[in-house]
Formats: sequence, structure tokens, C-alpha cells
Amino acid sequence: MIDLLKIAKIEAGGGNLFNELSSLYKDSDIKPSDYSDAVVWQGGNHDGNVNPVAHSLTDAYALLGTIAAIDILGLPFYAVPMWSQFRHDTKLEALAWFGNIPATSIKWSTAGDAYVNDNDGKKVVVMGKSGNAHLRTQAGVYCNVRPYGPITVVRSMPCLPYSQNKSKFKVDDSGIVHSEMNSPGVQMAYANRLFLKLVNDSGSIGRIATKPTQAMEDGINAGLHSWLIKGTKFEVGRKYAVDPYEEHKESIEKIINLLPPDFKKGMENWSGKIEQHIADTNYGLLIWDLINKQNTIVLSTDLDGDRLTDLLADISDPLRTFSGMVANKLGKEIDIDKLWSDMGYTTGNGRDMTSVMYRIDGPPIHEQTLGSADAMLLRLLDGDEWVGGTKQPYDPRIHFVLIRDAYIDANPDNIELHKWLDNALNKFDEIYSGDRPGFLEGYKKLKEEITPWGS
Repeated sequence: MIDLLKIAKIEAGGGNLFNELSSLYKDSDIKPSDYSDAVVWQGGNHDGNVNPVAHSLTDAYALLGTIAAIDILGLPFYAVPMWSQFRHDTKLEALAWFGNIPATSIKWSTAGDAYVNDNDGKKVVVMGKSGNAHLRTQAGVYCNVRPYGPITVVRSMPCLPYSQNKSKFKVDDSGIVHSEMNSPGVQMAYANRLFLKLVNDSGSIGRIATKPTQAMEDGINAGLHSWLIKGTKFEVGRKYAVDPYEEHKESIEKIINLLPPDFKKGMENWSGKIEQHIADTNYGLLIWDLINKQNTIVLSTDLDGDRLTDLLADISDPLRTFSGMVANKLGKEIDIDKLWSDMGYTTGNGRDMTSVMYRIDGPPIHEQTLGSADAMLLRLLDGDEWVGGTKQPYDPRIHFVLIRDAYIDANPDNIELHKWLDNALNKFDEIYSGDRPGFLEGYKKLKEEITPWGS
């Protein structure tokens, strides 16, 4: 058994977390390319039958829950130290270590406004804030894919209508905020191609969520899309009035010249239905798609993709609530959550929305955010996870779900592993059904009930 409470106290007290965790694991047999000094640990049963998954060890329960889950499961893994203080001490290089590991990975969203100790001992805001933008750049991420119910959003990254280049950012004397756009066109092209592949493979409707009529950057994005579907069998329903490829041809050809010469190989046989709308229109359309259970793939910019996924995460609760209000008005007493499920809807409240980042080179990175992980961890440290009976202890199920997804992604043909992962999740659900155990108690029960991989 690992002393999880000791680890939590060391992190919360600003102690030497690196020394504590390095004693749990051994140095790995791999290093990310171009980073010979990278710290990468490994653990679990490296039996040669399962491709390992790389974990980021970030903050609060993202750290503690991961340590517990990988100990319980015993699967082969790599781990990179990436908590706030360590990211700061390595001047964000730890993000590059993790982003370049040649393995399917799991990245937990980290504290964006955490205080850490600087070299002179002063408390400062952690360098790079959450570090997400820096990680994506270092890892060569070109998009993330977020499926939720019938709708999957392909979010082109970084593809932002504002700059993350500090040297180009300024606020002038009149208070006007200025920056330059710096979306890599090559990454736009890769995201466009993945979007079309998902439409082709799934049979879903494809919707474009850009705004080429007003944003020059989106004109380039839409133009790349227009170039990619030329010579394919895709059917376009609603079309942009002006072909953005022809409008921005000179700029787009510069990007095309940077792509591999076989970039469109095989696409001549891809097919499906595409609808070209401006970004704003998709907000309403996706609500209809959700209500009608219409399988949909959406291509969006990073900025609009963030808003679209927020919409999907938030919309189901008000739809359920309004349905209950209508039922009550008609004199019906109903369990609206059960009715929602009985009608075939699968979306909850967004906390169960998964996300996968794709890299131009290397396997994908599965990512997840723990919104109130730090607050929940304080309850454990305070000795009352139930807060006098008003709260539930932390639910570590998301760790087991995310680990299951990542290992299946890394080992798509290992049916024995898939069954074992399903069985482990079923045992987790047995233990956590009814009154949820405290985190340490749950860890102990899971260790007793789940036989580690390869044992």
C-alpha cells in the first residue's frame, strides 16, 4: 500500500515531492527524443504483451488519483513529473518531455493559477499558467477530438484568432489590446483531414464551424477544407457563397507546399455529407442534432471549438429541467433523469466528456480536467471528506475510465486486456455503488478486489 495521505501532505506543504515519488518508481527504459536529461519513470508489469501508457503526474487529485489507480491496476506505464512546482522549476521543459514520449498518453489539466516558490523563496504564480498551450506546441498537437452523445467536435489547434506570442502582444496607451494571429496552417490542414476521415468512417453529417466571411484566419481554414474536398466523393449541402480556396489561393498554396506530397492519398474514395455553416449557426444546429440524436462531426477553430464543447456540456441539464417543468404543468410526476435515459439520450452534465489530442508525429494524448480537485483534496487533508455530511468524497472513477480508454487505444487488438479492463471497472462500480467510501478506504478496497495485471 502506498501512503497516499503522506504524498498529499507533502504536496500541500510544499515539501520535496520529487524525492518522495522517485522512490516509488524506477527510471524508464525510454527517453523522449532530443531530451536526454528528461525525467521519465516507469512501473507496473512490463510483460511485453501490453503497450504501456504514459501518465502526467500533475496536481491535487489528478496526481493522487493517478498514483492510486496505476498502483491498483498494475499495468505497464511511464510517468513524467509535471506538478506546478516541478513545471516551474524546469522552466516548462517537463511539458516537452511528456509531449514527446512515443506512447499513448494521459494528460490531466493542471492548476492554471497556482502559487509556487520561486528561486528566492517568494510565492509567485506558476510559470506558463496551466501550461496547456505550451504542451500542445511542444507535442505537435494539431487538434483534439471531443465526442459527446451523438456529436463529436474536432477542434483545430492552436488555430486561435489571437496570439500566444508574448513578444507580439501589447496594449497601447488608449487601452486597445493588440496581438497577431499565429495559427500554424499545416496543423489546420491536418485537423481538416482528420475531420473528413471521421465523417467518411462514421457516416455522420459533417458540419464546418468557421467564420470565413469575417475572420481572415478562418478564410484560410475554410480554404484548406475546400482544397481537401476537391477530387473526393463528399456531397456538400449548404455551401459558402464564395469558394475560400479561390479567394485565398496564393496563401493556401504556401501551406500546401509544406505538406507531405501524399497528404491527400486515398481521399479520392472518401465520401459523406458536408454542411458549410458559419460558426455562429452551429450553436443552434447542434442543439437540434442533440435532440434529434443526429450523429454529427463538427470542425471548429480552437476558440469556437471551446464554446461548442461548453455548449454540449451545459445544454442537457436545462433540456431535462425544462422537460420536467412541461411534465409537471401537464400534471405528471416523473423522474426526468430516468425518462431522459429511457428516451435514448446518453449525455449527462459534461463531466464525463472525453477529449483526445492528436499529434502530427506520435500516438494521441487523452486529456481530462478535474475542475474542483484542489478543493476536494483539502477535505481529505482536513480529515472530513464528507464536510459534516453535506458533501460526497472524491470519486476516482474518471481515472479508471480514462486509463481504460488509453490502454484500449494503445492496444486495439488485445481482447484479453479489454476484458480485464472492463472487469476492473465493474469491480470499481461494485465498491463505489451506494454510499461512496472515503478516498483512502476506497483505495484499500480496490487493492483487495482488483487483481493487478499479470499477477
